Formats: sequence, C-alpha cells, structure tokens
Amino acid sequence: MTQHDNEARTTRTTQTDGTQGTGTGQPGEDRSLPVRRLGRQGLAVGAVGLGTMGMTMAYGTGDEAGSIATLRRAYELGVTLFDTAELYGMGTGSNEQLLGRAVRDFRDDVVIATKFGFDMDAPQTAEGYALNSRPEHIREVTENSLRHLGTDHIDVLYQHRVDPDVPIEDVAGTVGELIAEGKVRYLGLSEAGPETLRRAHAVHPVSVLQTEYSVFERAVEADVLPVVRELGIGFVPYSPLGRGFLTGVVKPAAEYPADDMRSWDDRWQPGNYERNLTAIRELTALAEAREISVTQLALAWLLAQGDDIVPIPGTRSPQRLAENVAAAHVTLTPQDLARVQEILPKGAAGSRYPEAIMPSW
Repeated sequence: MTQHDNEARTTRTTQTDGTQGTGTGQPGEDRSLPVRRLGRQGLAVGAVGLGTMGMTMAYGTGDEAGSIATLRRAYELGVTLFDTAELYGMGTGSNEQLLGRAVRDFRDDVVIATKFGFDMDAPQTAEGYALNSRPEHIREVTENSLRHLGTDHIDVLYQHRVDPDVPIEDVAGTVGELIAEGKVRYLGLSEAGPETLRRAHAVHPVSVLQTEYSVFERAVEADVLPVVRELGIGFVPYSPLGRGFLTGVVKPAAEYPADDMRSWDDRWQPGNYERNLTAIRELTALAEAREISVTQLALAWLLAQGDDIVPIPGTRSPQRLAENVAAAHVTLTPQDLARVQEILPKGAAGSRYPEAIMPSW
C-alpha cells in the first residue's frame, strides 16, 4: 500500500458526512476527524483513536455487546485507529477477536494495531507475564493475531515491552521481514527509551511509539519526545485520561472491585487520591469555563502538544466515545495551556505502575 493509498483510505473514513457543527457526536453535527500522520512511512489516522484493553481486562467485567456497539460507533464518528494486543485477551485472543468481529464490515477502512512481547504460556508472577520477543515468538504471535482478528494483515505491529534478553535489532529485523512479506505494514514500539528507539530505527524505520502520556503523566517530555521528533516517529499516548481519573468520575481505591486496576493504582491510594482529586476539580472549573468537559480538556491538551500525537482513550460507552472524539475539535488558548501547567506542573501524585512492573528506559 502506498502512502497515497493509506492517506486516501483514512480520509474517506474520517470525513463521513458533510454537515457542520461542534463535533460532539450528536446527530446532524460534524463527524469528521482531522487526519494526523504518524511517522514518515505513510501511516495516517484520525486525530483520536480507540484503545480496547478495558473491553476484556483491567476494568472489571466486560460487556461484549456494549463493546462491539462502541467500536462500531467509533467508526461512524470517524475513528480509524483501533488498538489491541495479545495481552488484552490474556492469551485467549478474546480482545483481538472482539475487535475483528466489530470491524469486519469496514476492515479496509481502518488501521488495526496489535502487540507482541509477552510469554502468555508462562505462569504469571508478581511482576506480570514474562517477556518474550524472540524472533520465532514474534512470528508465532503475529500468525495468531492475524487469525484472531480475521484479517490478512496487521497495520501496526508493536513490541509491547522491550525485552532485555533479545537485541532490539533482532526485533526490528523480524518485524521488517513481516512487513516485506505483506503481513504487517508498520513497526511500532511501546515504552521504549531513546537509545532503544535509535537502535531499532537504524535497522527498520519505526513509525510510532506508544507510551503513557497525559496531563497526569509527563515523563516522556524530557528525553523521549525530543528523540521521537528527531527521528520522525509518531507518538500514541496510551492512558491519556489517567486510567479514568481525568474523566472526573472517580472514587477511592477501596471502592473498586479487585479485578479493577484502580483498586491498586497508586494514584487512587489515600493521600494521593485527595491531591489528584483537588487537581481534577481545578481542571473541571477550567473546562466548564470553556463549556467543555474535563475529559475533552485533557485530550485537547494532549493534541495541542504536537501534530504527531494521536491519543487512544479507551471506553466501553458509546456516549463517552463521542465525548472523547469531540475533543479533536477543541482548540485551547495559550492561557488555557498555561493554566493546566499551573494546576499540574509535574503531573499526578503517585506512581503510574508498581515498582515491579514499571517500564524502565
């Protein structure tokens, strides 16, 4: 597929009607999404994507029918980037299968991203699943993902986490071979640091890096984003709403069920929770002054950090989805951005992961 073909495909699906409006996802309003280019290899997608992790794990019991409705509604609203992973199905393929069923009728109009990098057959420990990015395992997971998704190609194939036991050159080389074979279109990395990015990019062009980034989590700003931009790599922030804290609909950790990651997330624990809640209230006041939601403020802030950024907020709600997508039509003023910085100059109180599973760059 040429760069022109990919951009034309994306443009068709991000401009689904000709009406004008505020982009809130309501009937009769503008459903187009601005197109953003990720990397220099031709990848182009709508400015807001959709992450699917929470549809099958980490946020309590899933809702298959509701999730499929949300995925299809995303397409109607102009979303073209859909993000899944082997891990999200806990080795069963369930998340990829769910996405594959939902987009079957418009598969060629969207960009599907999935990920490899864990040994799902090994026992899970306190540190999570063991890493495995050996070339033969990459090929095995890719074949499984193609089957689960019901497609003949994966648009973006990410290494989910850097494997210290496998040279990144071998990883990039293997994905490069899969691209040459037509099974994959673009190489992505996740939670990779500057040196890893440089080494991988020297073997095969990296089109996109996916790492946590939000008003709450700012670690990438110092060292990672400058290298991404130097190399011409696009950036996809995951957890752009602070795992839900930036929606403003939150409660203390003890009130979440054990299968919801917010029950142990440090940002929800006593002390941190109260400090973060105070920040959310201040952000909400700013958002209300702009007649937008705090969710839209958080996503618009991310989009304002550069045209090479496409966040992938996750939701199982078509209503929340429409709210998220509408953020692409919000333009923040320099004064708005300065006020956000004043409220959260260094991000949230509390760590984004327990030390045992914190990615290291």
